[in-house]
Amino acid sequence: MFKILKYSFFDLMRSRWSYVYFLFYLILGFILFFLNNDVTKAVITLLNIIIVLTPLIGTIFGVMYYYSSREFTELLLAQPLKRSTIFLGQYLGLSLSLALSLIVGLGIPFILYGIFQSSAILDFATLLLIGGYLTFIFVALAFNIALSFNDKIKGFGFSILLWLFLAVIYDGIFLLSMVFFHDYPLDKFALGATMFNPIDLSRILILLKLDISALLGYTGAVFQKFFGTSMGMILSLCILSFWVILPTFFLVKKAQIKDF
Repeated sequence: MFKILKYSFFDLMRSRWSYVYFLFYLILGFILFFLNNDVTKAVITLLNIIIVLTPLIGTIFGVMYYYSSREFTELLLAQPLKRSTIFLGQYLGLSLSLALSLIVGLGIPFILYGIFQSSAILDFATLLLIGGYLTFIFVALAFNIALSFNDKIKGFGFSILLWLFLAVIYDGIFLLSMVFFHDYPLDKFALGATMFNPIDLSRILILLKLDISALLGYTGAVFQKFFGTSMGMILSLCILSFWVILPTFFLVKKAQIKDF
């Protein structure tokens, strides 16, 4: 698995799309500091970008990589190798390359502007951690979708629909339910509904870390009220870890029964 991971990782790091992804965050970081030297404000701005863009890039790259390397995967399947070894190696190689592009791309401008001397270093580290979580989660979801459909059009369509649902539609349904059932106690419902969306969880984790109560919204306020800032962060990290493990488990199961 390590050999496949290493091959996938270096193959993707040589890809021009990895350089584009890296340069995007690198330029974005310098632009944010050019407009405003406040590190905390830069972290808040990046939060709004990362929780939307990182899942989208992870989903698209995951589907693209699976379909473009299908012939190579079939060649590997002809060898005496476990299917779980092949697909886990490819999944980890892709996820690590995307996460590295994100971390290095944002890390360079923040280091040059003195993040290590700033009080916001933990906030920035949390932001990078969230970006890494979202990358691993949505690459795993993309691999699951690609394994479910041999047709590329269907695979791309369902992957974009999944991202759109979690990034936009889910929040709309959640807010409508809050409006229609505002007369009922909705604290437990809000907690449960938030756990089913890794993007919402990521947003709340950062906002709890920044302690910006005005931006927390209803679900974040519930987290803060019942768990406190530290407990809310720990719970969010545990659930995000579960969001990584569960799709990876289904990825292995689907790969074992997939008819190539």
